[in-house]
Amino acid sequence: MGERKAWSDKRAEIMSRPGAGASYEAARLRREELGLTQAELAERAGLQQPAVARFEAGGTMPTIPMLERLAEALEVRLSVQFQPLREAS
Repeated sequence: MGERKAWSDKRAEIMSRPGAGASYEAARLRREELGLTQAELAERAGLQQPAVARFEAGGTMPTIPMLERLAEALEVRLSVQFQPLREAS
């Protein structure tokens, strides 16, 4: 069995991938576009403000239900899809 990694190491690995932070950034920009504070978004989504702050910072591995709640609160559609990996040339 593989060695367990600390969350901070796993997060750093995930966030180092190209485009990894784009969705977190898009959510923050959408919140600001709507004129909402983190606390107001949290209230709309039925979360606590620190959960929104961790999400925007990429400091959490959100569940699909959490993403659905945030999407509804941000007035956007959540789209989760599988895409084929591009083969190296």
